[in-house]
Amino acid sequence: MPTDLPERRTALTGHVSALPPSPGEQVPSLPLPRAGTRPAGTPAAEGGPPQTPDAAGGTPETAGGMGRAAGVIAATAVCQAALMVGLGLLLTGPAARVWPLTSEDEVNEALERARTGTLDTVSLIVSEAGNTVTVVVGTLLACLALLLVPRLPRWRDALFLSVAVSLQSLVFLVITEAVDRTRPDVDRLDASPPTSSYTSGHTGAATALYAGLAVLVLHRAKGPWRKVVAVLLLLVPVLVGLARAYRGMHHPTDIAGGLLNGGLSLLIVGRALLTGPHVPAAAPSPATAPAGGVAPAPGRTAVVFNPTVTDESACAELRRVLEDHGHHGAEFVPTTADDPGEGQTERAVRDGFSLVVVCGGDGTVRAAADALAGTGVPLAVVPCGTGNLLARNLGLPVKPAEALAVALRGAPCRIDLGRIEGDGMAPAHFTVMSGAGLDAAMLESTSDRAKAVLGWPAYVMAGLRELRAPRMRLTVALDGARPLRRSARMVLVANTGKVQGGAALVPAARPDDGLLDLMILDPRGPGGWLSAVTTLMRPRPRSGAGDEGGARSVEYFTFRRADIRFDTPQQRELDGDPVTPGRRLTAEVRPGALTVLLPERGE
Repeated sequence: MPTDLPERRTALTGHVSALPPSPGEQVPSLPLPRAGTRPAGTPAAEGGPPQTPDAAGGTPETAGGMGRAAGVIAATAVCQAALMVGLGLLLTGPAARVWPLTSEDEVNEALERARTGTLDTVSLIVSEAGNTVTVVVGTLLACLALLLVPRLPRWRDALFLSVAVSLQSLVFLVITEAVDRTRPDVDRLDASPPTSSYTSGHTGAATALYAGLAVLVLHRAKGPWRKVVAVLLLLVPVLVGLARAYRGMHHPTDIAGGLLNGGLSLLIVGRALLTGPHVPAAAPSPATAPAGGVAPAPGRTAVVFNPTVTDESACAELRRVLEDHGHHGAEFVPTTADDPGEGQTERAVRDGFSLVVVCGGDGTVRAAADALAGTGVPLAVVPCGTGNLLARNLGLPVKPAEALAVALRGAPCRIDLGRIEGDGMAPAHFTVMSGAGLDAAMLESTSDRAKAVLGWPAYVMAGLRELRAPRMRLTVALDGARPLRRSARMVLVANTGKVQGGAALVPAARPDDGLLDLMILDPRGPGGWLSAVTTLMRPRPRSGAGDEGGARSVEYFTFRRADIRFDTPQQRELDGDPVTPGRRLTAEVRPGALTVLLPERGE
């Protein structure tokens, strides 16, 4: 990678000073706490690893932490199923005529010719290790042992194992319904179940169970023997896969798919339950603010709401919350199709309102933020849309009344905004992300009806339809450094890093660091998509640009100004709203430009 790329993270202090507060107002810029930190002297839980606090200071065992972990698992499982289905459609579609898939029949035929009575018996025994009954009974016995044998029950370990095995099975059922692949054309030694050949259910279940046990052995046990036991356990799913291929039940890629499905299930559940939630704790604590960082005194309050997602009963509930916190006589102003919130917010600022409450999705919030940028008038975000990404990244509750209540009890804090412009696109601010390519095409092809019925998973389903779109060629110039040439499926400019379900798509992006983050996604083939998924799922501090080992499935950069030029016009999006396709995006950060009411930590 070139050495003249912009420096990584810097402190925010020097940036915010360029944006003076309005007369008589002092608004602090508060550092957002990092996930994975533990106060000095806090002991680890007995019988387990050090506990990782969640955003409210709890652990995965607390109700809030477990709820967050369940959300992460559910959201990532949807992506896992989408990935596995996509790979299956690739194997049964265009890739079926590409080597080495064209040689799979030869492998199965060679295994058929190598059969002997002894190998038939051995393969039957090994295959039974991945049988449904064996896996279910094995999981139950292992969980009972984890709860009854140790001095203290290992509830989290038992939950990890049982959820991983169950998740693998659920995803397997989705795959077999979506992908229809016939079994190898050889003499099969077992009765053919009614499911598709892709993936190998025996192999996936064996991976989830035995590899999960290997993880627990390495994670919990002591002594040199644990590595030997772990290796033996890890060999079981491989042997099961070989046995299934030998017995004529699956193609080699079906075996690989089973190993991948079981492995991803372990990775997803392990990340959520064994290492604690990987959702960044993003709510600043007003207790650390300098003098002046207090909630504004009740004055004139404008409530800008999107009537398509905020009905009369919701408005009445929000009015009660405002009254309870001393904001009497709030003026409710609906958005329109022609004005999604910017004009209403501008009038509120011009008329001297001291607080603007915005009820809607990310598009409505973005429009209001565009009008509030640099004014110092605080914004209270009330999530009512499909994504609500800014609210999630700021640690706000997703229920509208709760979000408003904790915001009104909080304090004003400054966060960054991104400013973006391009050909055929008026300059605008964004609060969360803007980009081009796969994400923009996905947003464009997601219907309002699908969003109303399915919620945010509708985006995932639309994304599957766009996976075959051609990759784009682009040039990126960051902060005056030497331009970079890249190909990509997707380009994202991020002010915040989390997406639905708490998954950290851009892990290092923070809304208060005076920088923006750039993600370039360019996976090539099944291996590239696997590398990309693995990279996106593991949190790590980023001290340099680009992916590790020179791989370019996913690359990350930080910058203050970026000029992105595409060789051909591309679909583009702004905070989840499609905008006019074009060949250029210019993005720059406006440090501390937006004042937001944020809850105290633990709210």
